[in-house]
Amino acid sequence: MSAGDLTFPQAPGEAGAKTKATKAQTGGEPGTRAKARPRGGRRLGRPRMTGAGRQLDAGPVTYAVLTVFALVSLAPLVWTAVAASRTDRRLAETPPPLWFGGNLFKNLQAAWDQAGLGTAMFNSTLVATTITVSTVLFSTLAGFAFAKLRFRFSGALLLLTIGTMMIPPQLAVVPLYLWMSDLGWSNRLQTVVLPTLVTAFGTFFMRQYLVQALPTELIEAARVDGASSPRILWHVVFPAARPAMAVLGLLTFVFAWNDFLWPIIALNQQNPTVQVALNSLGTGYVPDQAVIMAGALLSTLPLLIAFLLFGKQIVGGIMQGAIKG
Repeated sequence: MSAGDLTFPQAPGEAGAKTKATKAQTGGEPGTRAKARPRGGRRLGRPRMTGAGRQLDAGPVTYAVLTVFALVSLAPLVWTAVAASRTDRRLAETPPPLWFGGNLFKNLQAAWDQAGLGTAMFNSTLVATTITVSTVLFSTLAGFAFAKLRFRFSGALLLLTIGTMMIPPQLAVVPLYLWMSDLGWSNRLQTVVLPTLVTAFGTFFMRQYLVQALPTELIEAARVDGASSPRILWHVVFPAARPAMAVLGLLTFVFAWNDFLWPIIALNQQNPTVQVALNSLGTGYVPDQAVIMAGALLSTLPLLIAFLLFGKQIVGGIMQGAIKG
């Protein structure tokens, strides 16, 4: 046995003195890394992120480009409001007006009374909300089935679903109208709702999202824990698909609100949607362009309000899904 292998007991006072000396040198308990302190006793601040984690600062060129894009995007809406506040004679003059006039509320009231926009707004809200909820729900279920479930002919059915997107909707107008007439639903709102309860685009969109955003292992783990299929859908699939559902819901609501071709065929002026009601504003011998613009402005306001109320949640859901991905 060598001298280096011998260990001698230390006195309590000596051990305590060495421990204090170690703390004084390292700035903490023995075995821990000493924290670097600058002169003056202040702690160093958090280092600035570099490389891929560094946040880029927006420069003046970025703000200039964003400002131009914002102005171009808002120009049609601003022009609609300007035209709605003028008279029809002033709109026909050259150069056209570039600022607001004093006839806005008068033209809004005229458009509301002539087109019956009260009933039309209610009908469009009911139709667009029903179509949005049903499309998001059924498209999510179908997209989950195509993305994660194994069944026969799934690839062929998916190709068939995507193939329906290539068929022009005008080809289905006549058989669809005959079908609705046989059901006795002429001039009723369900005639507009039924053909769009689910869409091929929504199914394909949700399928593509769930393939990447929903791990198969998570579903298998839920099944091992004894979760039923409805519980897996409610607690696993829907939370994972929430960002895509928000985007699909916004797109579907805008499309259903602005739809004109099928509602103008299936409905009449006694039970119209907003787009059908606006069609009656330009039927005079000399259409009043200011009143038409006022009606168009009224029909746009619900979309703006919906985006202002739910836009933050939708963007937050998109960013949450991007971070998880």
